Amino acid sequence: MADLTAMTAIDLAGALRRRELSAIELMTACYDRIEAYNPSLNAIVNLLPRTDALALAQAADHKAAAGAPLGALHGLPMAPKDNVDVAGFPTTSGFRPFAGRIARHDALVSARQRAAGALFIGKTNMPEFGLGSHTFNSLFGATRNPWDPGRSAGGSSGGAAVALATGMVPLADGSDMGGSLRNPASFCNVVGFRPTIGLIPDPRGLGWLARLTTAGPMARNVADAAYLLAVQAGAHPDDPLSLSGSTEPFSALIPRRLEGLKIAWWAGGPGLPVDPAVARVVADAAGTFESLGCSVQEEAPPLTGAMDVFRVLRAAALSVTGRALDIEVPGWRDHAKATAVWNLDQWRELGGADIVNAEVRRTALHRAAARFFDRYDALVLPAAQVPPFPIEQEWVTEINGVALPNYLDWMQVCCIISVLGGPAAAVPAGFTPDGLPVGIQIVGRARDDLGVLGIAAAFEVATGHGRRAPPESPGGAA
Repeated sequence: MADLTAMTAIDLAGALRRRELSAIELMTACYDRIEAYNPSLNAIVNLLPRTDALALAQAADHKAAAGAPLGALHGLPMAPKDNVDVAGFPTTSGFRPFAGRIARHDALVSARQRAAGALFIGKTNMPEFGLGSHTFNSLFGATRNPWDPGRSAGGSSGGAAVALATGMVPLADGSDMGGSLRNPASFCNVVGFRPTIGLIPDPRGLGWLARLTTAGPMARNVADAAYLLAVQAGAHPDDPLSLSGSTEPFSALIPRRLEGLKIAWWAGGPGLPVDPAVARVVADAAGTFESLGCSVQEEAPPLTGAMDVFRVLRAAALSVTGRALDIEVPGWRDHAKATAVWNLDQWRELGGADIVNAEVRRTALHRAAARFFDRYDALVLPAAQVPPFPIEQEWVTEINGVALPNYLDWMQVCCIISVLGGPAAAVPAGFTPDGLPVGIQIVGRARDDLGVLGIAAAFEVATGHGRRAPPESPGGAA
C-alpha cells in the first residue's frame, strides 16, 4: 500500500474492515511518524509505549479475524484531547496539579469512539483548561506548528491539529468554545468542524444557560471529519439540547452542488481587524465560490454586540471550572497562567441581570442571523484573524496597528460565530506569501450541518489546498 499515514481515514477504515490492512500495520506506521515528529512538535502527550499500542492493534486484528462485528473506527489510532476523559489515561487539561488525575471512565465522546473501534494511544496537548488559542502549558510545554516550528499551532485543540497535519493519527477529536476547533485547523492546514450545539451531546455540561462549548471532529479532509461526526453525534437523554435524527448521512458525505447558491463573505472591517494576508485569502475564496457558479456578495453579518455577549456567557460558563478549582485545588492560581486566572475569575464580577441580558441579546442575534440566512446559503469569513504567530508570543496584542485589550480579542471572528450556536467548518483556503496556512470559516444556519459540510467539501475539491503537506511532514501530497 501507499504511505498509510497519507491515506484518508475513510479509506483506512474500509481497508481494515475488509482485512486488506491490519491494525498492527497501521499502528506501526503511525508510531513511526510519531517517533519522527512528536519529539520536536509536541502534539501528543501521555503517549502509550509502542508495545502497548501494538497490543491494542493485535487485539483489534484478532477481533476482525474472529468475524466479530466491526465499528466505523475499527483499528484507527486516536489520541483524544487532554480535557476529555479516557479510562486509564490522565485528564490533565494542561494543568500541572492534574498531572496524575487518572480517568476511571470514558467521557461520552470517548465512549462512542471506543465503541466504534478506535484505539486510544495517548492524549493531544492543549493550553491550560483549553483557555486561549495558543497551545502551551507548564506541564507539557508548547506544541509547535509543522509549517514553521517557530510558530504557534493555534488552540486549544492545537495538539490534535498538529497530530493530523503530520500523519501521527488519521482522525482527531477536539472541542470549541471560541474557536478551539477552527483556529488550529486554520494554523495547521487541516479541517475543524464546530457542529450545531446539541448535535454532539454533552450530558455533563451546562444544559441551557451560557451554552457555548461543543465537541467536534478534526481531520485532514472534510469527508473524514464528517465520518467521525457520524460516530460522535446522536441524541442523549441527559442533554436537554441534544438533537435526534439519523447520523448516517454524515458517514457518506458527498460534495454539494454549488451552482446557484448564495454566498456572503466578509473579511473584517471596523471593530474586527484582520491581517492583510488573511483578508486576501478570504477574498480569493469568495472569488472561487463565484467561479463555481455561486452568487457572491460581500456583506457583514448582523453580529453587532456579539462579542460582548460572548464575554459574559463565557465567564458564566467558566464559573463551573472556577468554582470546582476553588474546592479541588486550593491555591490553584499559583499554578495557572495569568490569562487563565483572569478568565476563570471573570464570573465573580457578574450579576444575574448580566447573564439574563446577555441571553436576551443572544436571542436577538439568533433571530437576525436567521433572517440573514434566509437570504444566503452560507457565510464565508476568516477562521483566524492572523496567520500563525511566533511561539514565544502568548497572544496577539495588535492587528494592523489596532491594539487589542485582552487575549480573547484576536479571535473575535470565531467567538461571534459561537454565539449563534450553529455549524461552522474551518477548511484550508490558501497560504500567506511566506507559506503559512490560512483557513476560512464556512458558516450556515442552525442545524444545517450537513449542508455546511457539503459546501466545505465542494470548496475543498475545487481548490486542493488541504492536499498540501507541511515541510515537517513529507508523507502527504505536495
